[in-house]
Amino acid sequence: MKKYRDIVGDGGSNIVGQVEEQQSRLRERLTAVRRIVAVVSGKGGVGKSAVAVNLAAAFAREGSVVGVLDADLNGPSLARMLGVRGRTLKVTEAGVPPAMNAQGIRVMSMDLLLPSDETPLSWDATTQAESHVWRGNMEANALREFLADTAWGPLDLLLLDLPPGADRLITVAGLVPSLSGTVVITIPAEVSHLVVKKSITVARETRAPILGLVENMGGYVCPQCGALGELFQGTGGEALAAEVGIPFLGSVPFDPRLAAAADRGVPFVTEHADTPSGRAFLDIAARIRFALFAPSPSSSPPPG
Repeated sequence: MKKYRDIVGDGGSNIVGQVEEQQSRLRERLTAVRRIVAVVSGKGGVGKSAVAVNLAAAFAREGSVVGVLDADLNGPSLARMLGVRGRTLKVTEAGVPPAMNAQGIRVMSMDLLLPSDETPLSWDATTQAESHVWRGNMEANALREFLADTAWGPLDLLLLDLPPGADRLITVAGLVPSLSGTVVITIPAEVSHLVVKKSITVARETRAPILGLVENMGGYVCPQCGALGELFQGTGGEALAAEVGIPFLGSVPFDPRLAAAADRGVPFVTEHADTPSGRAFLDIAARIRFALFAPSPSSSPPPG
């Protein structure tokens, strides 16, 4: 029996050539994308996907052509949150056109490829142990395929919604030819800050420009009186941003309608822009837009 160590080269699979061809196609595909931004946290449960969805909607509201890639292959949610769950994707000679929601946001998600809500993503391998060992490589390959095979078309902005885990940014930074920046999401809790700091360190090590920190659930908006109450007892995001030396993009208070909007597949800002949470998303999007598309060094940033 021939063992792995006995195989010379790649055993005739031409795996290197396949990856290089796919990477070349990925670079060509993304030439029409002006800016690519990763939305990261490292910590699960901070509402990162909700922030990504509403930032995309805020950009689209101002006329930008926006695409969103759900990079969470095992727990995809953006198709539901953007109202395209159940859409059928078609393979064409030019690639796979992404699903498009009512606001014109282009969406690609593993959720669009699974047959039902109950179907989990599984990796084929001889044994479960092998599946676990190779999972990181298989996830990277799947993301490469998403980026290379999706016919995004011309975009002003492509948002990459990354799953929890500081190491996921390393994977994406290695795939994308030019990452324009990262937006880091946290909540006002020390446990979240502890993990988020690791993601900030990784972003710096991968030389992915950090556009700033967003604090989600920074208080609670009373639906009856509109007053802002404290939701978490902990150091605020602005203090964390100052501590680690990155811009503070803003704080989004929790509004119960945020979750309801996500369940209905309608971004919160499209229906509730004139609320504390809606205005916060729009202000944060304006600061990100300035950081990405500022016309000259002498321009002044949006007011904080």
